[in-house]
Amino acid sequence: MADFEKSLERFLALLALERTGSKDTDDAYRRDILRFLNFLEEKGIDDYEKADRETVSEYITLLRSGEFSGKPLSDASFSRSLSALKSFWRYLNIHEGVANNPVAMFKGGKNRRHLPDYLTFDQMEQLLESFDLNTPAGIRDRCILETMYACGLRVSECAGLKKMDVRIKDGWLSVIGKENKERMVPFYPRCGELIDLYLRNARPQFMKDVPEHGILFVSQKGKPITSRSIQMICEKASENAGLSMHVHPHMIRHSFATHLLDNGADLRIVQELLGHENLSTTQIYTHVTQDRLQKVVDEAHPHSRSAK
Repeated sequence: MADFEKSLERFLALLALERTGSKDTDDAYRRDILRFLNFLEEKGIDDYEKADRETVSEYITLLRSGEFSGKPLSDASFSRSLSALKSFWRYLNIHEGVANNPVAMFKGGKNRRHLPDYLTFDQMEQLLESFDLNTPAGIRDRCILETMYACGLRVSECAGLKKMDVRIKDGWLSVIGKENKERMVPFYPRCGELIDLYLRNARPQFMKDVPEHGILFVSQKGKPITSRSIQMICEKASENAGLSMHVHPHMIRHSFATHLLDNGADLRIVQELLGHENLSTTQIYTHVTQDRLQKVVDEAHPHSRSAK
């Protein structure tokens, strides 16, 4: 297994150099490939050349069934896992001298695109109003979620924000997105007021006796906030707000895009704000709006109701 791990590290290092991928993508590739390498170890296979199509077929069957994750994989997750494994094996063939490729014959799922979950405007306001602004932690948590909603940030982008990235008076912030691409995103006055309140009344409380590191959002011990911590803030807030769904950080980003398009924003502007490279990625949010309109017509139009 030690040799397996070394080849995995070499592959990830090369991958980072070739495509300067995001940390989230690299982490996903690491998890996907390491899961397969652990499977080989459990099967007593200690050499890549000994892994055959039957071995890979057994692994894929277990992967699809949910044996590893506790629940069946979606088409998208399965396709990504198989893609990672294929990329890894091509690396082994080219750079590590491995002759066989038992992964090449397998194909991913149809990778159907599901409509993203989002909060309605009222639900979003209910979530944001659930924080106690009389406490430093409440100010920080509200500010984090408000900033993500105001700017459509990914959770990793929010966690990585620096104080110098935010221009409160101008109502803009600079964010580093996927593949280290920088974009400027405006925010509305209420968000600016909250960031100012956080910087004056909350962050200094957390940063006592802690060397300044420049990261905007910090833990109560003054350390840079983590993506996992933001996820937990979302989960707790949804409970406190009495919302019936599980709220995760990306749902706030989905809500940002959906609400903009619902209110007449141009699709290409939303694409730029989200940092999407391809317009097709942003277009999924137009389907959200169309899907909701169709549902309203089906439920409210007298001819639609009489047909049921």
